[in-house]
Amino acid sequence: MERGLLWLPLLALFIGLAWAGWNEYQKLEAYNRWAEGFDKAKYDIYAVLGQKGKEITWGKPTRQEPVEVQQFSLQDVTGMRLLVNEGVVDWENPPSKGSAMLEFELEGDRASIRIPFTDPTLAAKWGKYLSGMVS
Repeated sequence: MERGLLWLPLLALFIGLAWAGWNEYQKLEAYNRWAEGFDKAKYDIYAVLGQKGKEITWGKPTRQEPVEVQQFSLQDVTGMRLLVNEGVVDWENPPSKGSAMLEFELEGDRASIRIPFTDPTLAAKWGKYLSGMVS
């Protein structure tokens, strides 16, 4: 009986890991359905991003579909910056670790938009790609 009690925490850990994997798989499947209509799209645990022409759509991934979805046009963007740990960094030489965000400054009185990324290098690649489309 003691051996059974020793294995119980391991069983609970296995069940927790299986649930976490299933949950992430459901998010990826929801993202795949959502991303079908875009020219280019990205998924990570912080945000999904889709680009179709000069329109950018982004939101937070969930198991059903992205939530808090926002959309803006690259034609309204007056400036872009790559932020890592809240500091501006160079597109060509991003750090390998840190909390990364692409910040889009919009014309007029509209607030800037920050899209989070898990990887600063990926954020820099997206930033360079999208900055080529800003008019």
